[in-house]
Amino acid sequence: MTKRLTFLAALLLCGCATTAQQGTRSHADFLVLDTHLDTPLHFARPGWSFAGHHDPATDLVQVDMKRMEAGALDGGFFAIYTEQGPLTAKGYADALAFARGRSDLIDTTLAQFPARIGRALTAQDAARLNAAGTLIAFKSMENSYPLGEDLSLLREFYDRGVRLAGPVHGANNQFADSSSDKPKWNGLSPLGRAWVREMNRLGIAIDASHASDAAFDEMLELSTTPLLLSHSSGRWAHDHPRNLDDDRIRKLAAKDGAMCVSTIFLTDMKMGPERETLFTRYEHLDTMTPAQQADHARKWRALDATEPLWGDADFERYMAMVLHVIEVASVDHVCFGADWDGGGGLPGIEDISALPKVTERLRQAGYSDADLAKLWGGNILRILREAERAKAR
Repeated sequence: MTKRLTFLAALLLCGCATTAQQGTRSHADFLVLDTHLDTPLHFARPGWSFAGHHDPATDLVQVDMKRMEAGALDGGFFAIYTEQGPLTAKGYADALAFARGRSDLIDTTLAQFPARIGRALTAQDAARLNAAGTLIAFKSMENSYPLGEDLSLLREFYDRGVRLAGPVHGANNQFADSSSDKPKWNGLSPLGRAWVREMNRLGIAIDASHASDAAFDEMLELSTTPLLLSHSSGRWAHDHPRNLDDDRIRKLAAKDGAMCVSTIFLTDMKMGPERETLFTRYEHLDTMTPAQQADHARKWRALDATEPLWGDADFERYMAMVLHVIEVASVDHVCFGADWDGGGGLPGIEDISALPKVTERLRQAGYSDADLAKLWGGNILRILREAERAKAR
């Protein structure tokens, strides 16, 4: 656990691999990170613990520490997600209070398990924790709406540990147009352009997932550090505005960014009235008793059997899209962010315990140890180091 893991961590940091290592490493040997974990929405559930394994038949959670260990997911970015609300003083104040509370919840939950999972603020922290055999927890911010019009609050969330943040979510806000809304700013707002500059100054990596194509284009042009898309799919697989087209994937790669491939929007989401009701309740599992939580999960699974959320998309379709994105961008600009606990998962890749299957399929496609080290964690850590260097400058 000591010298070998320390050596592997050093290889990841320098981006190198020896000939002797090619084709010899198992999935568990790689530093495996996921850039978008919505699991904090479960942290306050009555009777629920992040430490244990949860039965998928009675619990919808896809990430817990037992399955992190079983699926060799070494860690990732735990998201401070805030639902989009009105662009008013009260809307901003309510959102800020929520985001602060979610940040605190992440901290207090992880602090219960200091021997099993540790907070990371830098790429070096990730390598250190991995070498010690400890799971890795970064923080991200999905939707910068809680900042209101006060960009100085970005410093507060940096101090809280946020190292990856996106400007927008499912609706336009004060910073940018969403991929899921009609254009308001035709990209970034003036405040959004100032947000990019402040992100670069603080050393927080920019997440362009959920942003409109025009907002993506502006962030790519304005940012002095590479973009990291935390959970996006390729438009090659399904023509949806939430996905990124091949031309933009190439431009992202040309600017040294990376797209972490998601399992979502490989087809249209099947959001009928029953599923919409279940999704609304899913955001409030922390208000339910354990029995109510289990009943909600049973109803969700029953609907999965008759009307799957993502239609006929499955692991095979997912891997076809992953391999296409790698072909377009190269192994230097692809990573993984399946949107676990936020709508992700497909038949054959239902939760993080399935991650070794992805490595196996990439092996079959001819990718080497060095390639897999980049895809699973190296590219993410490289972009974090770029953001850290920009702050130092």
